[in-house]
Amino acid sequence: MAAIAVLALVAGCGGSSKKSTSTSAGGGGGGSNFTAALVSDIGKFNDRSFNQSQLEGLKRARSELGIQILPLQSNSTSDYTPNFTSAARKHANITIAAGFLLADTLETIADQFPNAKFAITDYCAKGAPTCITGSVLKNDHPNVMGLDYAANESGCLVGYLAAEMTKKQGGKQVIGAVGGLNIPPVDIWIAGYKYCAQLFNPSIKVVVGYSGDFVKSDLCKTVAENQIAQGAQVLFQVAGGCGLGTLTAAAQHKIWGIGVDKDQYNDANRVLTSGVKHVDLGVFNVIKATKDDRFNGDHDLQFTLANEGMGLGKINPAVPKALIDKMNAIKQKIISGQIKVPTTIK
Repeated sequence: MAAIAVLALVAGCGGSSKKSTSTSAGGGGGGSNFTAALVSDIGKFNDRSFNQSQLEGLKRARSELGIQILPLQSNSTSDYTPNFTSAARKHANITIAAGFLLADTLETIADQFPNAKFAITDYCAKGAPTCITGSVLKNDHPNVMGLDYAANESGCLVGYLAAEMTKKQGGKQVIGAVGGLNIPPVDIWIAGYKYCAQLFNPSIKVVVGYSGDFVKSDLCKTVAENQIAQGAQVLFQVAGGCGLGTLTAAAQHKIWGIGVDKDQYNDANRVLTSGVKHVDLGVFNVIKATKDDRFNGDHDLQFTLANEGMGLGKINPAVPKALIDKMNAIKQKIISGQIKVPTTIK
């Protein structure tokens, strides 16, 4: 992970058990009376991707800010309300919803506990001037902040690299993307991936499929194998823990896999790179802002390539430097505004 400066607070803009879990990561902070809570989605904290990264941001806050933390794992959707309620009744100073799937519950809880502070990953506050993700809360909540990520930008870079490697290898010019649920935080990745793959090679075919799940790796593996049967030479997983099945399928068929959210280079063989979304940084920054009395309800923190809130993981040494240089030139054009990457799949 590149060194990342703490972002300024700016305006704008994935179970089976029925019992929720408060993980053992709580405590610490030398007796601090400031508590930050994090409610996972059903992907759970051990997904090696989206939820785990946010838990790492929470733990970083404990270490660097000297606070108490309260990680609350949701093993099913029925855990969302009791987890949020538990955090509010324990007087958490800030409670973070770990993603899109928790938005409806968060809005209800935010109204029930107007004196509590909340934030949500992959959503924008209704009052925010701009929104990258396009997912905006239904109502104004002065006690809620959004954490908004330009995943289309990192998606662009991995798509461009996928097309470069496919052209280099010859054969069928086909790449694939395996999403979890068909929701905006998934599609924004795929939108960038497809757009920039076709920016490099307008004739490349981009096959898109969904597992309908963020947990069961065998479901993603099945979708991946269907795409491989269609000639896909690179597969981008956008499905949290389920997506590990995509990386496994790619390795077994000796094609390239691309990770998501965290650097997943070591999670399978033949990982080309990963599109990294620094949701850990978002969690840390909104906790720090709240602790510093800079919480700004109805506004968002935004994360982009330009401020290093989005990025790439390790690139496989099999990729020639010349291809990396060309991809990095695209990165600079995105940062400068010369290239506008779409946020929805075209």
